[in-house]
Amino acid sequence: MGEYCFPTIQRGFGAMRRLKLDRIDRRILRDLQDNGRMTNVELAARAGISAPPCLRRVRALETAGYLRGYHADVDPERLGFEVVFFALVGLDSQSEAVLTQFEDGVRAWPEVRECYMARGTDDFVLKLVARNTAHENELTKRLTSADHVKQVRTIQVIRTSKRVPGVPIDESEPAEA
Repeated sequence: MGEYCFPTIQRGFGAMRRLKLDRIDRRILRDLQDNGRMTNVELAARAGISAPPCLRRVRALETAGYLRGYHADVDPERLGFEVVFFALVGLDSQSEAVLTQFEDGVRAWPEVRECYMARGTDDFVLKLVARNTAHENELTKRLTSADHVKQVRTIQVIRTSKRVPGVPIDESEPAEA
C-alpha cells in the first residue's frame, strides 16, 4: 500500500493544516463526506488499508482540520419547519464592527441555518427555516428591524432539486498544499 507519513501540521492564524493528501486520504474524505456513519472497518476496506492505520489517518485528518465534524441529516418538515427561505441582507455600513455585530446577532437565531458574507449588492445571504409563512414573516420583520439593516429581500424555496453537502473530492487529483 505504500509508506504513510503522518501529516505535517503547520500552525498559522490559529489554524492547522496538512500539507499533502494522498489518494487514500482523499478516498477517506470522500467516503466520510458521503456517509459519516460508516464504520472504520468499512472505511478501511473501501480505502484498501487495514483498520488501525485508517483510524490514524481519520484522526490526523480531524486534527489537521479537514474533517470539521459529523452531522445527521435531519428532515426539517418532520420537525415542523415547512418553509425554507433565503434572505439577502444589505447593511448601512460595511465597517468591521457593523459586520461583526450583524454576524453575532444572527448567529444567536436558531432559525438561521447558514450565514454568508457576500460580495455584490447584498452584504449577507442567510438560509433560514420557518414553521410556516406567518413564522417566515415574523423572522423577516425581526431581520428588517435589526441594527444597521438597510434592506432585506427574501426568496422562498418551492422545492429543492439538489442538495449535496461538502465539496467534490476526486481521489486521483492531488490536493493543493
